[in-house]
Amino acid sequence: MHRYNGNFGTSLHYAPLTLTTLAALVPAEFADHMAIYDETVGKIPLDLEADLVCITCITGTSARCYRYADHYRARGMTVVLGGVHPTLMPFEAKEHADCVVTGFAEQTFPRLIYDFAENRMRPFYHQGDDYEIAGKPMPKRGLLQKKGYITHNTVEAVRGCPLPCTFCAYPAAFGKKIYTRPVREIIAEIAAFERREVLFPDVNLLADHDFAKKLFTEMIPLKKWWMGLVTSSITLDNEMLTLFRKSGCKGLLIGFESVMQESQASIRKGVNQVSGYTELMKKLHDHGILVMGCFAFGSDEEDASIFERTVEAVVKADIDLPRYAILTPFPNTEYYRQLEAENRIVERSWGMYDVEHCVYLPKKMTREQLEAGNDWAWRETYRYKNIFKRISLFRSLPFIALATNISYRKYADKLTRFTREVMLNNDDIGE
Repeated sequence: MHRYNGNFGTSLHYAPLTLTTLAALVPAEFADHMAIYDETVGKIPLDLEADLVCITCITGTSARCYRYADHYRARGMTVVLGGVHPTLMPFEAKEHADCVVTGFAEQTFPRLIYDFAENRMRPFYHQGDDYEIAGKPMPKRGLLQKKGYITHNTVEAVRGCPLPCTFCAYPAAFGKKIYTRPVREIIAEIAAFERREVLFPDVNLLADHDFAKKLFTEMIPLKKWWMGLVTSSITLDNEMLTLFRKSGCKGLLIGFESVMQESQASIRKGVNQVSGYTELMKKLHDHGILVMGCFAFGSDEEDASIFERTVEAVVKADIDLPRYAILTPFPNTEYYRQLEAENRIVERSWGMYDVEHCVYLPKKMTREQLEAGNDWAWRETYRYKNIFKRISLFRSLPFIALATNISYRKYADKLTRFTREVMLNNDDIGE
């Protein structure tokens, strides 16, 4: 689903930061001969010529990344693997790579490059205890393809999240420490953008409230339009909400997760109060802010009625861009350990861990019911009558709201094409 011509249209796809940041970390004496390939927007050449191939991957793409790694190593190239999944499963990743980088790589990657050049590269490079995010270089966005992304203006402000959600792979991989960039560095990076839009891909912009207030106060004079990820607690802080509006916030991604309060408790996301969803949406709309609302089906409290209940709640709350997933136990998360202890994990192929397939045994429905219900929720929500109901009232950026809704309608239409056979087929990469 993440491959070129997979399931993500341009209007749902922003430019990634990992490889562009790593490229900026390459020492100057080696920086003239770099290329970046992003398989979500173009094919990766199998015949490329390189001394060093560095691959970043998430769990759902790890099997495919391993296939690429095996292919390039068979052709005599040195391969480095990093990212969330190799950090969670470093010894598994090492079976397919000459070197594995775990954690954040700003400290270790330049050292790795020098070690490789001097033929003394180590098998593992681990994030140091003294790691800080300040002083990170400007990403080399020019190495990305120009087409295929809704924006290249992605900016990192804060890493980390203090919430105890059992399913989240982020703290399992990187811990719960909050890292904030100096506000002056962020503002300078944003001020350099020619276009008006800015997207923050950080997992929780509210991870440090004092930092967030300082950042968005400083953004007000820039007169940019920005979007980012927060929790539903945003509307509990009127001062922060006003700052969001004044600083140019036009859209937020919020993980609502479920319309059952019992489900919130089971995944330890008590910050979400289901009874307040409609009022929360009204408050954000009053400030001109669009919302992508994310829901994850499959907690132990939910039966097959949850799909219709969720769609009804989404329509009632007037959520601008609903997004559905299946609760997924990523390796080494608390949720994974819980299901493993209960012998409920039945799918071991990482290629199926894409959050749209069920890899475990639900308690109150079958795997087939969970996948079918998820598919139905997508299709029902993105019927044209429901799309136009959501955007019929005045909204900030109505054309973006329409474009993204149509893109998710196309996403929903493709879901059933991605069978297990398709998801696990990497034969196009070679032997």
